[in-house]
Amino acid sequence: MEQERSRVIQEFVPGKQVTLAHVIANPDEMLYTKLGIKEAGAIGILTLTPTETAIIAADIATKAASVELGFLDRFTGSLIVVGDVSAVEMAVEAVNNVLSQKLRFTPALVTKS
Repeated sequence: MEQERSRVIQEFVPGKQVTLAHVIANPDEMLYTKLGIKEAGAIGILTLTPTETAIIAADIATKAASVELGFLDRFTGSLIVVGDVSAVEMAVEAVNNVLSQKLRFTPALVTKS
């Protein structure tokens, strides 16, 4: 007897949202090595749609706190910022707040590990 298989189709529906906002406090140094970024006290990770918003988010983050850009990809909407824990938290919160309040994005819950 042949088992019935289901097929899942995923569809990308563009919207204005912060899909991930996470702070990794005091990450293992191996993570920096694997990512190819400068070591700091924390890593902030954001993913955004539309993807070009990563450019705006990078500007907001670097103006809001003393963080450096670890990675920015306008094609996937990924942004990584690095700095001390409080600065990274401040930068991630600022991106979430400015995009939400001024540009009417749906914000993400800022998480931390």
